[in-house]
Amino acid sequence: MKNRFFKYVSQNILAMIGLSLYILADTYFISKAVGANGITALNMALPVYGVIFALGQMVGVGSAIRYSIVKEQYRNSNKDGSNECDKYFSGALFWGLVIGVIFAVLGLVFPDKIVEIMGGDETIVAIGVPYFRIFMSFSPFFIFNYTCNAFVRNDGNPSVSMAATLISSLFNIVFDYILMFPLGMGMPGAALATALSPVVGVMICMIHFLSKKNTVKFKWFKTSLTRLFHCCQVGMSAFVGEMSGAVIVMVFNFIILRLTGNIGVAAYGVVANTALVAVAVFNGVALGSQPLISESYGKHNIKDIKLIEKLGVATALGLAVIIVIMIWGFTDTIVGVFNSQGSDRLLSLARVGLRIYFIGFLFAGINIFCSSALSAIASVKWAFVLSILKGFVVVNVCAAILAPIFGMNGVWVAFPLSEFILLIISGFAMKKSIGALESER
Repeated sequence: MKNRFFKYVSQNILAMIGLSLYILADTYFISKAVGANGITALNMALPVYGVIFALGQMVGVGSAIRYSIVKEQYRNSNKDGSNECDKYFSGALFWGLVIGVIFAVLGLVFPDKIVEIMGGDETIVAIGVPYFRIFMSFSPFFIFNYTCNAFVRNDGNPSVSMAATLISSLFNIVFDYILMFPLGMGMPGAALATALSPVVGVMICMIHFLSKKNTVKFKWFKTSLTRLFHCCQVGMSAFVGEMSGAVIVMVFNFIILRLTGNIGVAAYGVVANTALVAVAVFNGVALGSQPLISESYGKHNIKDIKLIEKLGVATALGLAVIIVIMIWGFTDTIVGVFNSQGSDRLLSLARVGLRIYFIGFLFAGINIFCSSALSAIASVKWAFVLSILKGFVVVNVCAAILAPIFGMNGVWVAFPLSEFILLIISGFAMKKSIGALESER
């Protein structure tokens, strides 16, 4: 089990880092082409990305978890459950299309209103509208990419899943440069490169779906709201994990706009986009562990669940220490990459922000793993409670209390303080949930 754990986790970490790098590339190229206002516009797009990704995670990852559990249950009973398993994949694609089309229509018809809702003034609206219109029109492909990736991973092929994510991210980075600079497309070029990358990801996933190893098939079934609800239950922590990032960015943007204006949001954009790489690392630990935990849960193997829990927590903590040391050691270098105009104010704000904010990952990494593990063992209640507290309550309350007292420092401190509080709740939830599984035996 240890070898499988490190294989799945390492491949998923690489895949998730690759996924996050394209946003860093967007930030870097946009800072070069448009400057601080471009970073501000991109940071206001992050909540919208977050909502689309969150829904894709809830439907896609949730369906993949149910698929894994049902497959193991049928395997243990020596019955053919392929028809039932296929319904989860087919349903995920159908509902992903429905959700994606809704966002595509909103992006095409109301991009200016969406930028305004995100807090953009006239300058930011002018810069942001072309970006929002293009990337939102490709919303179905973002959701399909998440769904296909989750099913490929849970169908025992994490290598193809990793390749799909890395190659699509590399495509995005390369075409970011080509479209923004040699072709001179600016912000629309960045949006188009980002929008096309999930199409590439889905195409790579087809390598698995067309192979002999594939056990996932698309079939026409009558859609079931009950089945969707069951998938969304176990996908809720993935949903809120993504959604929390969107909500946090949006709330912080509004708070920072009142404190320091657009330059503060640009500084937060540097912090938030850099933080995406750290989040990606811990999502890799969580997503790599999830198929193994779901498999063990389907087999009622409590011993392996406990082993994966210990390995996951230790891995998350070790990686967090490394990340914090790197951030403190290379703070000015990181800020300088995105500070193309050499703004002393941006450097000052982002320097302090990075160092304080990233302390929170000493706790956040474990929380991300625990939230995913709770979903994988179908501990829906605790996964939901933890996710809601993480995404919509604790950090926003901390920011609302600390920002008026300590200004920008209060904004930065809100994240590590909230994650520490959540760590206590996560530990309690894991203990109760595994205890409940043991008592069922």
